[in-house]
Amino acid sequence: MVKSGVRRLISALVVTATLAVGCGDADRLAVTESVTPSGQEASAQSFDPARIRRVRADLPAGYEVIEATGPASPVLYWGMRSGWTADPPQCGALVDPVAGEAGQGLSGSGDGGLLHVMAAATPPGRPVPDAALLTECAQWSVISGGSTAAASLIPAPAIEDAVTTGVAASVRTVVESGTETDSQVYTFTARVDEGFVFVTLMVDPGSPHQALTSQDAADLLVKSVSAVRGVR
Repeated sequence: MVKSGVRRLISALVVTATLAVGCGDADRLAVTESVTPSGQEASAQSFDPARIRRVRADLPAGYEVIEATGPASPVLYWGMRSGWTADPPQCGALVDPVAGEAGQGLSGSGDGGLLHVMAAATPPGRPVPDAALLTECAQWSVISGGSTAAASLIPAPAIEDAVTTGVAASVRTVVESGTETDSQVYTFTARVDEGFVFVTLMVDPGSPHQALTSQDAADLLVKSVSAVRGVR
């Protein structure tokens, strides 16, 4: 993948995310026992979305990195646009967990694929994913215009005092000329404290370069949660 072309694609995705607002087994849900910190530790672990920028140094060497703002909706970084739908509908919450609330983050492009990492405050009353939802959404789909994503759950990293989920999706887009593009996407999310963090990795299966892996994205989620909590 040529870097200038990747740069244009990442810019288009960031613009789309800024303008657009999107509409299992239980053991795949990583839940850890809640521990209430006290004193100085509590202050250190207060959630601050702006701290997400601290992970800039954790993105791969040689990546072009820009700041990203707009709806903290992972599905928008799959290339989906406003009006996307999920089947079954309830599964859309896995890739739009804060209903388009504004977030802060970083977007990076390089030979290994496109990386997006973002944090946002969670709206009051927004439920966390539960075992029932994960069972219903072991396999599901997202449709947006000429784009279709076949999604499935994948194991997510366990993070202390957080609820984490992982989704893999094969995205196929057909334009009016009939040209088809395919990409593979991995999204890992974490509901932490009073906020939400996600990492999305998009790779081109046909690229001659070695792609980043789902493990790379999962590791970045762990580092991102530590960053927004102020412990790194």
